[in-house]
Amino acid sequence: MAPTAAYDEIADWYETEFLPRHADDPLGIRHALDTLLGPGTGGTCLEIGCGTGVHAAQVRALGWHPVGVDLSAGMLRHARGRLPVTRGDATRLPLRDACVDAVIAVMVHTDMPDYPAVLREAVRVLRPGGAFVHIGVHPAFCGGFADRSDPAAVVIRPGYLDGHWTRQSWTTEGVRDKVGAGHLPLPALLHAFLDAGLEFVRFREGGAPVPIVLATRAVERAGLSRAPAS
Repeated sequence: MAPTAAYDEIADWYETEFLPRHADDPLGIRHALDTLLGPGTGGTCLEIGCGTGVHAAQVRALGWHPVGVDLSAGMLRHARGRLPVTRGDATRLPLRDACVDAVIAVMVHTDMPDYPAVLREAVRVLRPGGAFVHIGVHPAFCGGFADRSDPAAVVIRPGYLDGHWTRQSWTTEGVRDKVGAGHLPLPALLHAFLDAGLEFVRFREGGAPVPIVLATRAVERAGLSRAPAS
């Protein structure tokens, strides 16, 4: 299981060294966010696991009012100048029911040992008709089982079905060897969305020559009963 607020120890490195190396969007993360979140009309968009708030400017440019929650005080220290934030556990969001118009989770699901619970919380805080956008590492091609040291190919080794937490990584210049990562096989990840009451609308993949990112837009499934907003 991931240590509590593991990113506290690497927050400065993440902000000053890791993020600048990805400024040209090699994985298509910004493109996926543009496409799947889409234009807003001033509504509130909650980012779960907002980290240093690097996506806030893009969300704002799309017409949304970004707010963020993250467990790491170190990461939030960098985020506070970019969007309103609060420190909190993604499985117990410090927000009332049905209070935001959209929710996004960008490259964070492998940091969350109980992502199914996070999805249920996303549904709880979404207003009816709101969208949830997930952008994460591709479960079929990324993980401790995937050797990506050759840029032209991916070697898939045993471990995809294991669904465990690991610090095994093909590079020492990334995040996973420092804080670890959880893994859900593709069916388990998709079923977690369905079990939370979400219905898929669109999908995107990003990265080449083998996808690194899997992204989706989902909405609350029609007919799902929900408790009145508190």
